[in-house]
Amino acid sequence: MFKNTLILAFILLGIACSKNVKVIDDLNDRTFELVNQNNETITFPDEYEGKYVIMGFIYTHCPDVCPLITQNMVKIQKQLGAPEDVQFLGVTFDPKRDTPEVLKEYKNAFDLGDNFDFLTADTTTMNTFLDSVRVRTQVSLTTTNGKGEEVYFLSHSDKIMVIDPKGRVVLEYGGSMTPIDYIIDDYKSIR
Repeated sequence: MFKNTLILAFILLGIACSKNVKVIDDLNDRTFELVNQNNETITFPDEYEGKYVIMGFIYTHCPDVCPLITQNMVKIQKQLGAPEDVQFLGVTFDPKRDTPEVLKEYKNAFDLGDNFDFLTADTTTMNTFLDSVRVRTQVSLTTTNGKGEEVYFLSHSDKIMVIDPKGRVVLEYGGSMTPIDYIIDDYKSIR
């Protein structure tokens, strides 16, 4: 009797201590050839297997929300102490203008470390990737500047997501509006 009670206690303790993480989406059934700010090809999500990925979606010509998303990602990175088992990613929804060179300048402007990369791809690949993670974007305003160059702005999803080491999306947030303490606390709770 005592032995059975002890076994039951260990089982219940194991259940109580296990982390019940809800999987929002499993990205392992897809791969995408993306390019980072150093013009290196990245196979997503395979490249980051075994790491947590904290990913925000931006474009460098954004006049409002995207700098806030990037700043939140920077704050999260700093508060976590830039851990080696976490990769931070900024993914553009404007591959036409956000070339690797432009993304490198953007990264340098925010003075980001080695575990923070920005990703782009050709338009078709980028649109397929964005669809796969439920990020929406559309041109909201197009005009021509004084030099005759096309200028446009995008309406887009406002999102930061956390992907676990198995390539599964486990957390999603409004990227510019969610207090970073919530994101950090949730991230720590799934570790």
